[in-house]
Amino acid sequence: MTTPPPSTPPPSTPPPAAPRPPAAPTAGPRPAPWVRTRLRAAPLGTLLAAALAFVAVLLAAALPRAQDRGADQALRSFLDRSGSTRTSLQVTAPAPASGQSAQALDRTLQSLLARTGNTFHVDVHSVVHGTRTTKRQPLLNPELSRPHRLPPEMSLLYVQQAQDHVKLVEGRWPGDAPRTAAGATYEPPLQVALSQQAAQTIGARVGSVLRSAPLVDGTPSVEVVGVFSVPDETDDFWVNMDCLPRACKKAVGESYLWEADAFIGAGDLDRTDLWGHNAEDFWRLPVEVGRLRADRLDATKEEIASYVAGPTAAAIAFDTRRERIRTTSWLPELFEQAHDRRQAAAPLALIGPAGVGGVAFVVLCLAGALAADRRDAELRLMLARGGSRSAIVGRLLREGAVTVLPAAAAATALAVLLLPTPRLAPALVAAATVALLALLAFPVRAAVLLTPPRPAGRWRRPVAELLVLTATAAAVLEVRRRGVAPAGSDPDPLLVASPLLLALCGALLLTRVQPVVTGWFARLAGRRSGLVGFLGLARAARGSGARGSGRSGPSVLPMVALLLAITTGGFGAAVLQSVDSNRLGVARLTVGGDAAISAFGKAELPDGLAKAAGELPGVRTSVPLWIDHDSALVGTVQRSSQVNLIVAEPRAYAELSRVLGCGPFDPALLATPGGEPADAPVPALFSSGLARLGGSGTFTLQPGNGGEVRVRGAAVVDCTPAVPAADAATVVLPAGRAAALISGADRPNRWFGLGPVDGDRLRALVRSALPEAAPSPSPSPSASAAASPAAAAPAPGTQPADEVYPVRTSADAVAELGSDPLQRSAQRLFWASVAGAAGFALLAVLLTLMRSVPERAALLARLRTMGLRRRQGVALILAETLPQTLAATLGGALVAAAAVALLGPAMDLSTLVGASVPTGVRLTAGPVLTQALGLAALVAAAVLVEAATSGRRQITTELRAGDQR
Repeated sequence: MTTPPPSTPPPSTPPPAAPRPPAAPTAGPRPAPWVRTRLRAAPLGTLLAAALAFVAVLLAAALPRAQDRGADQALRSFLDRSGSTRTSLQVTAPAPASGQSAQALDRTLQSLLARTGNTFHVDVHSVVHGTRTTKRQPLLNPELSRPHRLPPEMSLLYVQQAQDHVKLVEGRWPGDAPRTAAGATYEPPLQVALSQQAAQTIGARVGSVLRSAPLVDGTPSVEVVGVFSVPDETDDFWVNMDCLPRACKKAVGESYLWEADAFIGAGDLDRTDLWGHNAEDFWRLPVEVGRLRADRLDATKEEIASYVAGPTAAAIAFDTRRERIRTTSWLPELFEQAHDRRQAAAPLALIGPAGVGGVAFVVLCLAGALAADRRDAELRLMLARGGSRSAIVGRLLREGAVTVLPAAAAATALAVLLLPTPRLAPALVAAATVALLALLAFPVRAAVLLTPPRPAGRWRRPVAELLVLTATAAAVLEVRRRGVAPAGSDPDPLLVASPLLLALCGALLLTRVQPVVTGWFARLAGRRSGLVGFLGLARAARGSGARGSGRSGPSVLPMVALLLAITTGGFGAAVLQSVDSNRLGVARLTVGGDAAISAFGKAELPDGLAKAAGELPGVRTSVPLWIDHDSALVGTVQRSSQVNLIVAEPRAYAELSRVLGCGPFDPALLATPGGEPADAPVPALFSSGLARLGGSGTFTLQPGNGGEVRVRGAAVVDCTPAVPAADAATVVLPAGRAAALISGADRPNRWFGLGPVDGDRLRALVRSALPEAAPSPSPSPSASAAASPAAAAPAPGTQPADEVYPVRTSADAVAELGSDPLQRSAQRLFWASVAGAAGFALLAVLLTLMRSVPERAALLARLRTMGLRRRQGVALILAETLPQTLAATLGGALVAAAAVALLGPAMDLSTLVGASVPTGVRLTAGPVLTQALGLAALVAAAVLVEAATSGRRQITTELRAGDQR
């Protein structure tokens, strides 16, 4: 071993190498985003999902806004028909003893207006305020008109807005500057302006000084300084000022006198109370009906009640320094009536939306199930490769958000734009709820599919069905006990949903029964030659679905969707049919038939008019008759009773009574046996009210035009078409003998007809029957209106101004009863909901077909290789699909009929009819079968089109050689 010399340095160890920097990562392709990849992989499915979400959210957002618009329109229309007087705040206060001025009235007006504008607003352009004397004073000028030697009377008014509503035709307007007396003992006359018609009536003119009766401390005279005309007497400004545009006639016993009011100027306000020693300030504040909202009706009612008698009224009295200021208004009572009307119409307005909501829920669940079944293999592969259920569900949520949320936002914005209403929250809540359901349907279904299987619980479905049955029974019992909309409260959602619960019970029962019945038919078809019927019915009995789904029966959801749509449509259609039937019955009773011609007072119809009217096209029954309202029946408990005497041909009048359902009777009761003496009592029908006073035996009838007729009671009727009032005392006599015994009874003064009579043609016939020289009940229509109070106020909408004999038809009366916007809004909303429910039900059936597309295509492909023809393939699809549709049609019709029978007796239709009618809905087969068969035909047509158009493409894909599945 040699040792290196010390002088030799040891070999140097190489220094450790410096650490090398890590190699830069190699740039490579980044993975594509999951959501974008999945959406691009199935563009058609993405568009369909977005379209479904868009339609569902659009309906959900539009329904509450449509309800708000209908409720607001109905409220405003109801208040408009009530008149401006009933929709105004009437404020009064005693006029101050001194210091009265227009400025003081304006200051009080500003204080009154300052308390409005929260839930209600006042139309400041229509406010009427001023001062008036509360007692009219007699005018003693001898030159004035004095009918029956009674002097005219006058009250004075100062109205600040008066000059805007009149036209000065002579003289000048009373001055606004205060006028002072030249001496201590001189009081200048009050300056007034009279209307032209009032001045002509009482005999005054410009420059007339009208003196009143002297009082204790003197009463000033008035000087007419101007005469004005009124361009429009129907203007709301003249409400409660009837004697300003024209003089009024005041009855005093059997005499009358004239009342003529006059305007004064602001300069004489401080002396107004000298005219009768009593003056009153007034302010009429018209509420803007067009800005009232039905959803804020309770708050508005409370605020107006506080304005009338409450904290607001106390604050107004303190601010104005008028302790005796009083406010009155009809608005609280009108709001209560409007609320009751809305409650009465709520069931029909809510049942339709509830039905379409239930069907839409089923469709969204079906769409989620279809998507989950279509991607079942993909989801299970992701789970097998390490993905967690929460991560997979999160990806599906993000995927759905990209599809659903933009469509939901666009649908909500469109509903808001198309249906503008002040309230936004209900639409947003409904849209968000439906959007959330559309978003969660697929992920929740996927989470259920990816959940490890658990032991099947056979008790779950029976328990759920028992819960549904219990809720349905409770709802039906409550409806029968309280009604759908209990009085004094809003409709109970459980009670409104009772038809839907009945439909759900029917669907659950059908899903139990339909596979068994279809299996029986399949076994019967198997005994016959041919494969199509047996195979289709067998598949319908066991159900079809995606591969590996393990289905053992038909899907419940399509059955529920169909039954909900049919039951909702059938029940609502039965309600509307009852409304139309009741409305026609009310209209016929109001008119006396389908058409009527009347003569005023004791006048008679022109010769031949009744016969010509009975020969018009459409008239099935013609009933001319004679009515006398001034007859008396002698011999009753009260010795003599005033009665309505009707003389009519028994057979025609009996037919009229039968059709109208108003006191039907046997016409043989009024027949006179042959060989009966001429002085024998005439058989008569007595009304029930008169029969209670009459006793038995014969009576003496004294017609209003003189004479006596002995009558005997042949029968008692509770109603008669000519005088349908329940408490009317009426006697009906046969035309034969009565016309011979009663003077004028052979010339009818009324005519009633049954049948679809054209009102315009009937009016033209009446006008043509009038003589040229007008030997009619009055020389002219205007003279008739002036001479007869009845002619001056004919029934609204029944008598044009140029008709002497008014014509009324049941069609016009029906249109008038159905003109309420509340009725029209409820009906439009219901039919729109029915259409939406039918569309969603159809979509549910199509989704069920799409769910079984792969299995059905494979089966048809195999059968095609064995000789199955294309037409037989379509028949196979129909045989598989239509049993469920037919079962749903039959079941839906039965459930709808059951809903009408169980729930109908508790529904009050008076508000929808427009008149008071008995409570209850009539069960008729027509409306129910129309809805059921119509939806069944629509579904069958859609299935046929789908089978004919898509079957060839699916089979071709299955048969394509080398197709990798």
